[in-house]
Amino acid sequence: MTEAGEERRLQLNELDEIRAEAYESARSYKERAKLFHDRRILRREFAPGMKVLLHDSRLHLFLGKLRSRWTGPYIVSHIFPHGAVKIRDLDNGATFKVNGQRLKQFLELPSQEDVECLILRESSPAL
Repeated sequence: MTEAGEERRLQLNELDEIRAEAYESARSYKERAKLFHDRRILRREFAPGMKVLLHDSRLHLFLGKLRSRWTGPYIVSHIFPHGAVKIRDLDNGATFKVNGQRLKQFLELPSQEDVECLILRESSPAL
């Protein structure tokens, strides 16, 4: 009877060790997955007065492969801690607060005044 009790105690100890290994393995996997996820997040820096585009997440209700999911441009009016941004619509002046992950910088084409035109002529060959 004492041999069976000793064997049972060894089995329980072994089961505890396996459980501890599984817990440690799951913890290390979660840490690695978090590091991978955090590396892929784009850190976006916004400043008041900057023009941005807003991702429209409700657009998936209306099918259309070529339809843009970005609306705007909007102007950043205030930046809150933890990534929230207050933006102002250029058309009607309405302001609202959105998550900074839903924004991207609006890059405008240069205006005609900003573009310098150079005309290059091919030189005639010397005879």
